[in-house]
Amino acid sequence: MLSFTGSLKVFLAVEPCDMRRGHNGLLALVGEKLKEDFRTGALFVFTNRDRRLLKALYWDGTGLWILNKRLEKGRFSWPQGTESGAVKIKLTPEAFSMLTDGIDLRDGARRAWYERE
Repeated sequence: MLSFTGSLKVFLAVEPCDMRRGHNGLLALVGEKLKEDFRTGALFVFTNRDRRLLKALYWDGTGLWILNKRLEKGRFSWPQGTESGAVKIKLTPEAFSMLTDGIDLRDGARRAWYERE
């Protein structure tokens, strides 16, 4: 079972990427663009240009996970890069959970398209 602890590091790639990438393609982005080592146990999160797809890469110590989420309505509230030209943003696990649950990280409000049954 996959579970994340409060000490998990979460890195979001600011720039969109090609969602056709698999394990090796995302590993290359982690090393070349984000300048991180995937074996640290951090969660690396990517989106496409439309911000309707999300892929996360996670090394659990025994293997590499790819998690996908496709929105049926709306878009992810993806943080913008900083003025320093950063290519990644570090989030807390709680902020990542809010992002995937349809909460706008700028104002903490649930997006209008999001409905949970």
